[in-house]
Parts: sequence; C-alpha cells; structure tokens
Amino acid sequence: MRKLAAGNWKMNGSLAGLGELDALAAACPDAACEILICPPATLIHPMVARIKGGGIAVGGQDCHAAGAGAHTGDIAAEQLRDAGATHVIVGHSERRADHAETDTAIAAKAAAAHRAGLCSIVCVGETEAQRDAGETLDVIARQLAGSVPDCATADNTVIAYEPVWAIGTGRTPSDNQIAEVHAAMRAALVARFGDGAGMRLLYGGSVKPSNAATIFALPDVDGALVGGASLKGADFAQIVAALDAA
Repeated sequence: MRKLAAGNWKMNGSLAGLGELDALAAACPDAACEILICPPATLIHPMVARIKGGGIAVGGQDCHAAGAGAHTGDIAAEQLRDAGATHVIVGHSERRADHAETDTAIAAKAAAAHRAGLCSIVCVGETEAQRDAGETLDVIARQLAGSVPDCATADNTVIAYEPVWAIGTGRTPSDNQIAEVHAAMRAALVARFGDGAGMRLLYGGSVKPSNAATIFALPDVDGALVGGASLKGADFAQIVAALDAA
C-alpha cells in the first residue's frame, strides 16, 4: 500500500500562484508516498501541464453523478479526467453542509468517478455536537455504509476521516480518538469488501508540519488530506517528508 499525501486547495489559488507547485516538486524529488493536489477546477489543466508527469497527481474537489447534461455550474467526472485529473474528492463536510449533500448523493458521485476512471476520495466525519454526544463511531459507520458505493475497491477508493470540528480550526482529536476511528473504519471496510484492508485511510483536519509525524505514526493512518497547509509548497513538503518517514 503506497501512502498518500493529498492537498485540498478548496476555493484558493490562481495561475499566478502555481509556483507553489514548483516549490513542492523541488522539495520532494524522490518522495516514496503518492502526492496529490486538488485545486479549483479552473487550475486542473494548467497544473497538469505544469507538472508534465513530474510525480505529482492532480485531482478535482467534486463531481456530478451524471456524465453530461443540463447541470449548470457542475462538472462531470469525465470532464475532470479529460482535463488530466486522476482523483476526485467527494462528500467533503463543506459540501455536505453547504450543499446539503446526502450519503446517497455522495455514493453516486463516487460511482461516477469510478466510471470515469478516477480514484474517489470519500470523506466522512462527525460534528462537534455528535462527538460530544458520543455518537462518533455511529456517525462514521452510517456515512461509510451510505457514501461508499458497492463498486469501491482498494484501487479506486480512498477514505478520508475529517472530524468537522477540526477542519480549519487548528484543533485535532487526540491520538487515541484518531486511532479509534481509523480502526473502526478498517474493520467496517474489511467486513463489507474483504479487500478493505487495502483501502487507504487518510486523516484530515488541521494537519500541519508540527503534528504530521505524530498522526502518521498511528495505526491505520495511511496518509492525510490536508487543507491550508497544502497551499504553500514548503509546508506541504514537510508533511510529505513526515509521511515518508512514518
């Protein structure tokens, strides 16, 4: 299993800022882990062209379940693939909250990604209220069951655990909390798919150079989905180095 350092630029970045990609590539010429950047859709093609097969993959941040049609403002998985993307994030908590995306809709998007030949990164995570109520494992189990399609395999699916209350806040769960959720996810995937032991499980939520090594040392953590710290090549390179050393 090759570990994965994935960066989610969210609604940030510009053509003028693609120099950060050069800084990342220069700092990680021989990385053992897989490196992925998911920029806004407008930057996917220019980013692919800039990388020129240089060892950094590019992905989308969302896709529609349909392959084409009257869906103004949406983007199909096939269009992401056409632009050079290899992955797509689906079910991020910001999509679930801001666009009322359901588990069923997310599973359809993940299946669409697989149809187009993309690897889906399916996000799950509990809110602070759910954590405080002791509902974390139930929420994660429900999201996994509903958001991961039956066509998921270790080759086409990555799962990212991102506690909603830790995203962009600077807070992270304790090591024991992260390990507990990742162990539960691994068990659920193995029980459902058999090859779930091979699906990569990422942690996301205020991952930064100062805490990356500790997080990557935990069992069943196969990488990270990184937000703000992926915007600067030098910062993300430190996270990649920590993952390589784990």
